[in-house]
Amino acid sequence: MTPEDHARAAADLLQAERLREQIGLLTLRHPEMGMDDAYAVQDALLRQKLAEGRRVIGWKIGLTSKAMQYALNIDVPDSGILFDDMVFENGGTVPADRFIQPRIEAEIAFVMKSAVGGRNVTRNDVLAATDYVCPSVEILDTRIQRSDPETGKTRSVYDTISDNAANAGIVLGAERHGVDAFDLRWVGALTFRNGEIEETGLGAGVLNDPVESVVWLARRLAQYGQSIEPDQIVLSGSFIRPVECPSDTRIHVDFGPFGSVNINFA
Repeated sequence: MTPEDHARAAADLLQAERLREQIGLLTLRHPEMGMDDAYAVQDALLRQKLAEGRRVIGWKIGLTSKAMQYALNIDVPDSGILFDDMVFENGGTVPADRFIQPRIEAEIAFVMKSAVGGRNVTRNDVLAATDYVCPSVEILDTRIQRSDPETGKTRSVYDTISDNAANAGIVLGAERHGVDAFDLRWVGALTFRNGEIEETGLGAGVLNDPVESVVWLARRLAQYGQSIEPDQIVLSGSFIRPVECPSDTRIHVDFGPFGSVNINFA
């Protein structure tokens, strides 16, 4: 793909977000598309959003579980960018006209007090740079069709990365904990939709330790001359399958002693 292809794909994704109308698979439009192209589209999306006045507030990490990696035939996570207009209040309501096909995932969020970056970032570096951890919900949306209606071809990881790793929103719980206050591998979540349990999981589902997920992100960003900055939020990755959230959905995620998160969809 050319830089012009990257910019056009990013513009189409922004238009899809504004109109709430999905576009076709980028991997059908550009069969030669690879991982570098996907992140180049995401970077073009970043530049266009910044030009519109958006502000970066952090990062999300996806595809951290073996089940999701096997499903997409990859062996590495992916990442996306959190923008300032993605934040929703705990217990708040997402307007009905905000997203196309919203889903949610349960995650442990890291909030940073100092920058961390470099190709040789260690676990101790991440722990030292973390201000606190808290329960969170990531809201997913897809501006790209999940499958092509004519060919049946399904969305690939390159489509997803281009689409900002399907990132759409974030809800942080009220509880704040020191990064060493819990063994994050054993922090679990019970995810309820309209009062019925839908999914459960443990933090260990995220690369065996959510801290290692943040280490991976810091090292990946270093390849592009970037780092995780102070006050940024890092969603470390989901340890449940995505839960569909059509209109009139109430989500309650119970993280036990770690806290809880609630979000509603009008």
